Amino acid sequence: MDSVWYDGDAVGFLDQRALPRAVVRERATNVESVVEAIRTLAVRGAPAIGIFGAYGVALAARLHAGDRAAYEHAAAQIRAARPTAVNLAWAVDRVLATAPGGELDEARRIHEEQRDVDRRIAQASVALFPSSGNVLTHCNTGPIATGGDGTALGCFVAAHRAGKALHVFVDETRPLLQGARLTMFELREAGVPCTLIVDSAAAITMQRKAVRAVVVGADRVARNGDTANKIGTYGVAIAAAHHGIPFYVAAPRSTFDFALDSGDAIPIEERSGEEVRIAEGDAVYNPAFDVTPGRLVTGLITEYGVLAPPYADSIPDLEHRARLPLPVA
Repeated sequence: MDSVWYDGDAVGFLDQRALPRAVVRERATNVESVVEAIRTLAVRGAPAIGIFGAYGVALAARLHAGDRAAYEHAAAQIRAARPTAVNLAWAVDRVLATAPGGELDEARRIHEEQRDVDRRIAQASVALFPSSGNVLTHCNTGPIATGGDGTALGCFVAAHRAGKALHVFVDETRPLLQGARLTMFELREAGVPCTLIVDSAAAITMQRKAVRAVVVGADRVARNGDTANKIGTYGVAIAAAHHGIPFYVAAPRSTFDFALDSGDAIPIEERSGEEVRIAEGDAVYNPAFDVTPGRLVTGLITEYGVLAPPYADSIPDLEHRARLPLPVA
């Protein structure tokens, strides 16, 4: 089920807000609707946002052909639609750097690369899992969120197809329930056994259900391994460390921000209090993401293999490899 695509004179997308009750496909025909789809989480998931943004820039190039200033302004609007996921800026800048006329081809190349990257991440992860047992994840990292096979969720599906009897416990992911609505939907579609839990049950699930590993995705990874991901991830990492459970982050190279030394510099999006407010007038602090310190991350699962601490050594090596084409699969 493709979550984003280019549709002639528009950018098509699967409206994630409607899932799982309905499969709704929409078309963004101008830059404003591209930005609106990203801001309102109709399109979400760091890699999917990047691909969607790339197609949005290609659309802007067509709408503003011959007017470079207007084109660059439109691209800047798309780039700023959500601040935390670095994939969006990475993809927008990559299409902007393309020679005129090649924007759509470059966006399609980004999309196809993500499909290949997802497959490689999944392949790199299989050996990390036991032959059977319980695992846990937070938020949504499947095909809907990446435009490919998924990152963390793709790891579980690959292990399942390899014959490993894993049972996935899925955090609901408050306040917008990406885990309950999207991850459960995708795991069921893939035939992977799964159980939904409320976010606050993650620690007791680790304690009582013999969780063997935790795998999550990422929206931005700093050079020291600090990782921004959906709010609640940090607490899951702390609980995993307390129980001695490996905590893995599955992330493509486009999610690594080689310019940031640590997670302290990662911008954290704060969303409207209306997403969580019950009583009118209540003060609300609603960060969309948190940052998990690299010291809590057992390994970073990438298309180049699994990076292990110390990340201050392994991530600069990834930066070097990220400048080169991926080897042919």
